Amino acid sequence: MTKNILVPVDGSPLSRAALRHACKEFPDASITVLHVVDLFEPGYGVYSDFETSYEPLAGSEEWYERAEAASEQLLEEARALAADHDRTVSTTSEIGDPKRIIVEYADEEDIDHIVLGAHGRREDRPVFGSVAEIVARRARVPLTLVR
Repeated sequence: MTKNILVPVDGSPLSRAALRHACKEFPDASITVLHVVDLFEPGYGVYSDFETSYEPLAGSEEWYERAEAASEQLLEEARALAADHDRTVSTTSEIGDPKRIIVEYADEEDIDHIVLGAHGRREDRPVFGSVAEIVARRARVPLTLVR
């Protein structure tokens, strides 16, 4: 029986679809929403205006403040979406490589299922993106990919 679901979000329509899917398909499970700010592609996902390669300097205090504000906005949207389905979710954010952080978080936090939106934004990955591919290969728990 699935008890703890992890739903990584990046603000994209597919990550919102993954959260809706988790809310509907796992009514008795606890859901944790995770947003990973990619240090090298901080604007990946919905916050394309969060371009911080040059100003503020990546890794500076101002950069972290902007990353935290963007992440909190995204997590608030996730909490609201879950509330629309009469669900409450736990939320957390981290900074790092999403492919690595998602798998590590699932291992360390007793997650027993991951629900992930699968993008496939590049021509060489038409079915799903690199994050979904790596998580699917490395996760030690069942994974549902939402397209």
